Amino acid sequence: MTARPQFSTLSREECEMMLAGHRIARLAYSHKGRVDIEPIHYVYDAGWIYVRTQPGTKLSTIVHNPWVAFEIDESQALFDWQSVVVHGRLELLDDGPHDNARARHATAVTALRTLVETAFTPDDPTPDRTIIGAIFVDTIQGRRATPGERDGADGADA
Repeated sequence: MTARPQFSTLSREECEMMLAGHRIARLAYSHKGRVDIEPIHYVYDAGWIYVRTQPGTKLSTIVHNPWVAFEIDESQALFDWQSVVVHGRLELLDDGPHDNARARHATAVTALRTLVETAFTPDDPTPDRTIIGAIFVDTIQGRRATPGERDGADGADA
């Protein structure tokens, strides 16, 4: 007989562990009835997702509608996977005149340098990625599928 996969929900702790263990995700955003999705590097740190990008269509869209979905997944087989989706508001960070803005920007730069040590220096391999964004992880959901056991796995057919 065919094994039935098992589907379950990940706990918040499991979701956060997954976020902390990955570096590439998909960022979904929409504007005027059109939805786009793009891969993006990120760092998860203390309840925040920090991203780095360059000026372009994505940013001009997000300025008008900052609500995004952010997704990561792992897949070993058709029924052996797990996925995490975060919904939130993408805030663009700058090194502004206010102490709070400078502190958040500095925190993001430090976090992003765990990906690329030379980020934002003359040796930066992606110097055009000058825009830093942050998503506070408020709404988070995770799901998994695991292969089920075959009916009659003990060798006895019922």
